[in-house]
Amino acid sequence: MTLRIAEIFGPTVQGEGILIGEPTVFVRAGGCDYRCAWCDSLHAVDSAYRDTWVPMTPEAIMAEVRRLSGGQPLTVSISGGNPAIQDFAPVIAIGQEEGYRFALETQGSIAQDWFAGLDTLVLSPKPPSSGHRTDWLKFDRCLAAAERAGQTVMKIVIFDKTDLAYARAAHDRHPQLPLFLQPGNPEVDPQSPVDLDQTTARLRWLIDETVGKGWLTPRILPQLHVLIWGNQRGV
Repeated sequence: MTLRIAEIFGPTVQGEGILIGEPTVFVRAGGCDYRCAWCDSLHAVDSAYRDTWVPMTPEAIMAEVRRLSGGQPLTVSISGGNPAIQDFAPVIAIGQEEGYRFALETQGSIAQDWFAGLDTLVLSPKPPSSGHRTDWLKFDRCLAAAERAGQTVMKIVIFDKTDLAYARAAHDRHPQLPLFLQPGNPEVDPQSPVDLDQTTARLRWLIDETVGKGWLTPRILPQLHVLIWGNQRGV
C-alpha cells in the first residue's frame, strides 16, 4: 500500500496545541475533505497540487523519518490536509516498535479505528470563519475511535467573536476534553511577511476575551511557528 504524502520535514518544534515546543518530525498527508477559507496548507489540500504529492509506502515514510531524526525516537506529527482520509496504521505500528510517538491532527470528520493506537489525538473542529459546519455525530465517532489513545484534546482556531462563541459551545458539548485556543493567522501566502504587531494583538485580544472575562478553562497559545518563521513552509 502507499500513502499520498505532501511533505515530510523536521525535526523542528511543534508550533501549537498541547505539544507546543516539542521536537517533532512532521508527516503531512495530501488530500482533505474540507476547504477552509483561511487554510494555511493548500499545498496539501487543493487537488491542483496533487502532482506534487508523493506515493510512499509506510516503510519509506518511516525511513525518511529515521533519516531526519538521526534515528532518535521522537514525536511524529501526522497532519494534512486531513490525514484521517488515509490509513496510517502501518506507519504508526512500525514507528512505535522503534520508540517513536505519534500525534495526529484532524478536524474530526472521519473516524478511523487506528486512532486508538495514537499517543495524542488533536481534534480541531473548524469554527464558522472556516466556511464549514461541524457534524458533531462524526466528531463523536472520532472520539469513540480514540477511546484507547494516549490522550485526546480539542484545539480551535479563533478569528472573531463568532468563532469564540463556537469554542464555548464546543467545550460545553465536550467538557472532558482539554481545550486549546489560538488566534488565527489571516496571512497564508508563504511569500507574505507576517505582521508580528498584528499577530500579538490578536493574541492579546483572545486573552482579554477569555481569561479577561473570567473564562479560565481554555489554554491560550500562540502559533509559535508563525512567530518564529512566519508563513515559511517546512519548518
